[in-house]
Formats: sequence, structure tokens, C-alpha cells
Amino acid sequence: MSARLIDRLLARLIRKGTLELTYADGHKRVFGEPDPAFPDVAIRFTDGKVGRDILLDIRLGAAEAFMDGRIVMERGDIMDLVTLARANNRWDNGRSLGEPSFPSRIKSRAKWLIRSFNKPGSSKRNVSHHYDIGNALYELMLDAEHMQYSCGYWPEGVTTLGEAQEAKLAHIAAKLALSPGQRVLDIGCGWGGMAIFLAKHAGVEVLGITLSEEQIALARKRAEAAGVADKVTFELVDYRELAPRGEKFDRIVSVGMFEHVGTPQYETFFRACANLMTEEGVALIHTIGRMGSPSYTDAFTDKYIFPGGYIPALSETVEASEKVRLIASDVETLRIHYAKTIDEWYARVVANKDAIVEMYDERFYRMWTFYLAGASTSFTYGGMCNYQIQYIRHREALPLTRDYMGEAEEKLLESAAPVPQPVK
Repeated sequence: MSARLIDRLLARLIRKGTLELTYADGHKRVFGEPDPAFPDVAIRFTDGKVGRDILLDIRLGAAEAFMDGRIVMERGDIMDLVTLARANNRWDNGRSLGEPSFPSRIKSRAKWLIRSFNKPGSSKRNVSHHYDIGNALYELMLDAEHMQYSCGYWPEGVTTLGEAQEAKLAHIAAKLALSPGQRVLDIGCGWGGMAIFLAKHAGVEVLGITLSEEQIALARKRAEAAGVADKVTFELVDYRELAPRGEKFDRIVSVGMFEHVGTPQYETFFRACANLMTEEGVALIHTIGRMGSPSYTDAFTDKYIFPGGYIPALSETVEASEKVRLIASDVETLRIHYAKTIDEWYARVVANKDAIVEMYDERFYRMWTFYLAGASTSFTYGGMCNYQIQYIRHREALPLTRDYMGEAEEKLLESAAPVPQPVK
């Protein structure tokens, strides 16, 4: 029964490119038609329960079967398989990449509602689940220059991951309209790349906060090595604890953290930002976002990658900020940029397979590559993008046109460019 249903599902999903499936009993089916623009993939199910698990929840079932070695790649890799499925079912073509069963959707929704409240205690546990698995993995995967675990920025002429991340830092810094001596709060500072960049190239003082002990330890070392330890402070603290301390900041930046806030806490987050900003303050929120309407986190991501995480729709984000009278003074949608970034991470993970398997095990490696493949294709073919939303409290806090952004971005990139060495 499950084989017949899997056949029907795959016949509907795969039309261009080919998927050859060998069932556990040895019989084969080929789905789709050859197309040079689409992958040619072959997989094998090692037992008769794989199909059932996929039918119960296509993402979680396929992920766990792949992680456990019950789906074996015989031609192509996991990126090819996920690309084949998503490229045939582009979000902007109005088709859906297979929905989990109704009971599974109800179960996922209930779990999401419970976990998305994201109180301070659970926030630290959720962050630790992903970011405290060891800095060594991220050092293998991310750019060495800035250790940025977020979407790079790929304007014309940018070709390397390090260049894309530096371009991203300059792009965001320009939107903050910085002046030397200002005090900046970096919410979710990661390994300190943004804080260090701002201190070095904009002459500001930065407080970076995170809930990851692994991140903060390395961030402090990186600030020391960059010579900005006197301008940058890192603290292990929840953003909700700062306003009661009487803290105030001229600028607030948050990159890749809003996805961990949880929908019921959106208003709390923006209220905290508003209370932490000076009257002439500016905030820039960079977040993964949904191009469509609000939804919920899939079971694989919630269970294995970002427990308690949620990707917001633009409508949810702006609605919450409106309640605390923050003005959304600029909104930019970044398309494809994150796919290009994740493709670089995936390539580095694959290149470092042996080291990662030695750190963890084969199952972790397969889980991580499945996560990156799904993430990349969701930005190329699915409904994911990145939003950069600039906020102000006072309508006259910034120039009336956006010209200042381009001018500041150019100066920041010039400041960050390596100084040419004389030819000997």
C-alpha cells in the first residue's frame, strides 16, 4: 500500500529531471523525464517502512530515513535530491512540495504553539541546542574573516563567501547611519563579527549579547585579536533583561536572532527595542522571512535544528512593531542571497566530511547536510527570503532620502579593504 502511495506522490512531484527509486524488495521505478536543467538522481530504500514514514510527514520522514541510512544515495547527493523535488515545485509557481498528513499538521502546530512562547529559560536551552554544539564545526563551515552564520550579500563583483559577508556587514552598518562614539547594541551577536566590524570601521562602542556560551567565549578572543577589545563588550544575557537595568543605545542591530524569538514574544521584543533606543535611535533587524502568509515550523527543523524557532512573515513582524510605535522607515527583501551563502557552507561541510564525522558521527553529518540542502533550496525555490527592516522612534531621526546609505556603504567597504602592499 505505501509503495503505491509513494509512487503516486513521486509521480506528482517529479516531472522534470529523473528520480530512480529502488524499493527494499528490489523493484525499481523511474519518475520524471530527463532535463539538462534538473538533476538525475537515484536512491534506494533499505526497508519497507521508509515509504510509510515519508507519507506520515514528508520532510521529517525523509530526513530521519536519510539520517539513519535507510535512504541511500546511489546517484547524486542529498543536495541533488532535495533540489530535484523543490525545483519541480517552486513556491512562486503556486505548487506545494507535499504536505504532511492532517494529524501530523495538528501535532506540529500544537508543539509549535507550546514551544514558541520562548521564555528566557527555554530561550537559552533552544540557543544552546544549535550554537553550543562546538565552535569547531562552525569554523570549518563559515567564513574565516567574520564568522558570520547568516545571509551574505552578493552584489555584482562579489565572488567569495568572505567578500559576501563583509558586504553584508557594510550594507547593514550603512543603514544604521552611524557616527563615531555612538553606543550600539548587537542582539544575538554570534561570534562577534558584526560588533568587531562596527568598532573597527565606524568608531562606535558595542555591547554584543548572546545566550550561547560557546559563542561568547570565541567572540571575546576574536575581539582581542582584532584590537577592539576596548570598544566591544560581550555579555551572556537575555535582551529582555537590559531595559530594567536602565540601558540606552543610539543604535540597535540584530542579525539572524529574530527567528528565535517566537511569535508570542514579538511584541515583547519590539517593546524592549523601543525602550532601549534613545529618542533619535535607529534599529536594523535582519531576519529570515516568509514571502507568503504566516505558517509554522516543520517538524524536522523544530526537532533537530532550531527548537522553538519560527520564520516570520513580513506581516507578523511589522504588525508587532506597530504596537509599540516603532516606525518601519525602510524595508528590503533579499532574494537568492541566502541560497548562494548556504551553498558555500554546504560545499565546505562536504569537503570536511571526515573531520565532522570524527567530531560527531555519520548520522550527525547526514542530518547537517540534509538541513543545509533543505535550507538552500527553500531560498532558491521555496518561500523563504531575508528581510532587513530599519526602525526609528522619531520620524526625523534619519535623512529624508536613502542616498546616505549608499554613500556610507561605499566608505565602509573602502575602510575595510586590505591595504595594498608595496612591491619589493
